[in-house]
Amino acid sequence: MLHPDAPHLYPRRILLAVTGLSPQVLTETLYALAVQRQPAFVPDEVHVITTGEGADYARHTLLENGMGRFGELLADYGLTGRVRFDAGCIHVITDAAGRPLSDIQSPADNGSAADAITELVRRFTRDEATALHVSIAGGRKTMGFFMGYALSLYGRPQDRLSHVLVSAPFESNRDFYYPPRRPCVLYDRDNKPVHTSDARVMLAEIPFVRLRHGLPDDLIDGTARFSAVVAAAQSRLGPPRLEIDPAGRQLRCAGCEVAMEPAPFALYCWLARRAREGQGPVRYDNEETIGEFLAAYAQALGNPDSGRIDNARRALALRLGKPPVERRQAIRKYFDPIKAKANAAIEQALGERAATPYLIHAVGPRLDKRFGLTRLEADQIVFSE
Repeated sequence: MLHPDAPHLYPRRILLAVTGLSPQVLTETLYALAVQRQPAFVPDEVHVITTGEGADYARHTLLENGMGRFGELLADYGLTGRVRFDAGCIHVITDAAGRPLSDIQSPADNGSAADAITELVRRFTRDEATALHVSIAGGRKTMGFFMGYALSLYGRPQDRLSHVLVSAPFESNRDFYYPPRRPCVLYDRDNKPVHTSDARVMLAEIPFVRLRHGLPDDLIDGTARFSAVVAAAQSRLGPPRLEIDPAGRQLRCAGCEVAMEPAPFALYCWLARRAREGQGPVRYDNEETIGEFLAAYAQALGNPDSGRIDNARRALALRLGKPPVERRQAIRKYFDPIKAKANAAIEQALGERAATPYLIHAVGPRLDKRFGLTRLEADQIVFSE
């Protein structure tokens, strides 16, 4: 596994944090990573996702007058010019109408926060040359939960998750942002002096389960709601279930909808019905099974008199008239591209690993090769008729 601390392997390194009304967690986390940690993880960019009110706090304290507490930390520890953090790195959660949320106070607000956090994590994990470090120390508890869950869904081996811990009484001191290189005196809530040399900042790295390999490509490469991504991951963790809608010419499996052209869909439905009825895999090269396929094809087209059915019937009749060995090969050559299209549609929607139980598989010796949905039990196949 490549190590996230190797800048030549991961030339772009990002610190992503959730914050609320305590933007100190950002400078505390950066201090722990870039100054205190050995080996250091110095991010090229720092990004924050927060509410409208949290964004105001971050801008006024961390970036005030072009410097702020963030700039002071960089200057204090020789990091100036190495870490990008500006107003464009502060991402504000918005509601369904695109208005900034001042706080997370309702189920709808939680949904908006989940979607915004998921999208940002998905975006930053698309580039394999990026190592992402995620902090869940700030903001509402639900924001931290969504951030950790999003990283579990999209995280790669080089990505990390952490929570920063600060010793008392500094954890609740609004004037403490990090231990300065030159220690100073602050005052606690009771106006008692405390010396920053006594402050302890500790980074607790949190192990997490990586589920990215089970997500379909469209959820990795395109936008999706948090609930949709969770449903897709859950579908892959549970037993396979195939739902077929013949009228809509569509499959639903592993939380994804799969559309096919008529011929691949007809072949797939035919084999699925056989599996549902306990008939098992089939050889293509006899009149009875070809008749079953043609009937399924007519149903998929919605027209038994279609010219495509006539063309298929003639093409298969010519192959049936050949000697046994030639017949077997000729009919296989007819069906193999159709089978390949059906399997390709499922793999494209689900990803190669998640698609495996739903694919048409070949079983048996070369001269008695049979085809079917051999990885599904009968009760895992449902038709919506």
